[in-house]
Amino acid sequence: MAFLDFRGGSGRVQIVSKRRATCGRHSWSPRVGACVQRTHLVRKRALLGGSNKPRLHVGSGAMEGAMQTESKIRADSRTEPGPRGPGCSLRHFACEQNLLSRPDGSASFLQGDTSVLAGVYGPAEVKISKEIFNKATLEVILRPKTGLPGVAEKSRERLIRNTCEAVVLGALHPRTSITVVLQVVSDAGSLLACCLNAACMALVDAGVPMRALFCGVTCALDSDGTLMLDPTAKQEKEARAVLTFALDSVERKLLMSTTKGLYSDAELQQCLAAAQTASTHVFRFYRESLQRRYSKS
Repeated sequence: MAFLDFRGGSGRVQIVSKRRATCGRHSWSPRVGACVQRTHLVRKRALLGGSNKPRLHVGSGAMEGAMQTESKIRADSRTEPGPRGPGCSLRHFACEQNLLSRPDGSASFLQGDTSVLAGVYGPAEVKISKEIFNKATLEVILRPKTGLPGVAEKSRERLIRNTCEAVVLGALHPRTSITVVLQVVSDAGSLLACCLNAACMALVDAGVPMRALFCGVTCALDSDGTLMLDPTAKQEKEARAVLTFALDSVERKLLMSTTKGLYSDAELQQCLAAAQTASTHVFRFYRESLQRRYSKS
């Protein structure tokens, strides 16, 4: 059965007899001179990379295991429908926190068929070259589903970092580092908004002080000017313009925005108003998700 090994390496080893070297769950180790049995991890773990940067490492069979975890979250978590209307609706949400043992906080956020796994490390020690004397150093690392990070991932990292810096109270932890690691599990549209939502829930799980929560909402405009909230990948490809907004939970103020395509000033204001209305449903889902989690303890 496929599994997620976020720690990497061979895990704990148990020496067994040489005669069992050919069995299905054992492999011969010339270094040990005996047969070793790999003990699979019960929970997903985070890995400290060779550069001392926390990162979520996906091992062999990880994506299949991530899909199984995603299906489990869909089955175990209540989903929150968004506002309904012709061409204007949010896909269903699902969230599960405290999935990983190594990070200080973690969360998996599902938005329709788009899924992102987030881990937060810190406040922790920071390199002298990156140290800021009056606030914490915030870093965001985005890993694509396959391959290495490219220009699109670096651009999203900058946007997510700017959003987090606007709400995180870094002055309470000067000369420290707060790192947010995001792993894309599946991309079916509105990926940046899903990354923002996953990062917010992971920061909450890590107990990082923030002046407000934040969420991401993506809008799309087709050739007829019809507004679509939370578009899928196909709708984004066919849209004339795609706009993503990050909003806070206190006054629904705009924290960040990124746009692609052609649109008028009136359409921009229309999309912003629709995103502010949709953010009410996202923050309500946050509240209900946290209530369900902490009411069990």
